[in-house]
Amino acid sequence: MYTLDTNAIIYALKGDAHALPVLRDIFADGSIPVYVATITEIELFGFPQLHVDEAVLIENFLQKVSRVSLDSQIARAAAGIRRRYHLRLPDSVIAATTIFTNSTLLTRNVRDFQKVPGLRLQEI
Repeated sequence: MYTLDTNAIIYALKGDAHALPVLRDIFADGSIPVYVATITEIELFGFPQLHVDEAVLIENFLQKVSRVSLDSQIARAAAGIRRRYHLRLPDSVIAATTIFTNSTLLTRNVRDFQKVPGLRLQEI
C-alpha cells in the first residue's frame, strides 16, 4: 500500500526517470492500493500556471487512486505532526494520511518526512 506525495505525482506526470518506473510497476500489479490525500489534490490543481492539458493529465491520474478525504481524525493527527515535527501543513496532512492508511509514502522529500517516527518512506 502506498500514499503518494504531491511531488511523486508531479514527477511521474513529467516522465521523471526515477518516479515513472516505480509508479508504473505499482499500477501494473493492479492489486496494490494507492492513496492520495485531499491536500494533494489542492496542491496539484492549485498551481497558478496550470494549463488545461495538465489538469486533464492530473484528473486522469487521480482516477487510478483512492482519494482520502480530510476528516477530523486525520486533521487532528496532522495538527499533532505539524506541532511536534514542524512540517508544513500540506506535508503534515500527507504524513497523517499515510499513517491513517497504514501505507508507505512515496516521495522525493524524504528529509522532511523522516522526522516523523514510524512513517514508512520510499524515495522516488
